[in-house]
Amino acid sequence: MDLTQIFNTPNPVIGVIHLLPLPTSARWQGDLQAVIARAEQEATALASGGAHGLIVENFFDAPFPKSGVDPAVVSAMTLVVHRLKQLVMLPIGLNVLRNDARSALAIATCTGASFIRVNVLTGVMATDQGLVEGNAHELLRYRRELGSEVKIFADVLVKHAQPIGKPDLGAVVKDTVIRGLADGVILSGTATGQPPSMEDLKLARVAAGDTPVLIGSGASIDNISQLIQSVDGVIVSSSLKRKGQIEQPIDPIRVREFVTALGLGLAARSSAIASENHSMVRS
Repeated sequence: MDLTQIFNTPNPVIGVIHLLPLPTSARWQGDLQAVIARAEQEATALASGGAHGLIVENFFDAPFPKSGVDPAVVSAMTLVVHRLKQLVMLPIGLNVLRNDARSALAIATCTGASFIRVNVLTGVMATDQGLVEGNAHELLRYRRELGSEVKIFADVLVKHAQPIGKPDLGAVVKDTVIRGLADGVILSGTATGQPPSMEDLKLARVAAGDTPVLIGSGASIDNISQLIQSVDGVIVSSSLKRKGQIEQPIDPIRVREFVTALGLGLAARSSAIASENHSMVRS
């Protein structure tokens, strides 16, 4: 898959909109209009700052259910995405936490969103919600049943979780792509705000073949120029927010700075490749 098909660039910055608590969540405040207004503000900030896409998450609904969310959550997220589609031209994705990929796919298909993020597509991970099992077989069949073209970006050894046993990262990436049929692979650190190692990114890049690899956590203005050397794109949240604090709204100035830093990293990568090719020709 070519990310340009969705984002009009092979190296997208995808900003995360962390929705305020939704109906039935532990911290729900009873005001859906406030949730929508905050999402509108953040979508506008991402668009004006130069991001190439956005993904909507029910992040502040923690603690999360293990799989299926309440229908009220699905309804609320559908309303939010429908509104954002009218407000900005950016491609939109869904992540329904903790691992309700079926609902995410349904919302994305019905609203015309472009992609979903699935925390556990294949395998089994031990999480604070218990054991979360991948359901690639069900999800891919559901996508076909819906006649949907929504792309599936899947985490590999997702953050805030531990694998059962000691899996080989390269083998897990290959299974996610070849057996799980993921359209893109996401690699994160151990927790929100923690980046994956350069070694793991390089390993995943090789194992994924032609399938795009994205960073799923921990990218910042300070490290993105280095991290982008081994991946295709980045999903970013905390670093785009005021003062870099997860509870704060997205700051368009920080978005612009992040996009600029990624551009500098890509320029350095292109220069290094050109220099290497020149050296090979001379030799």
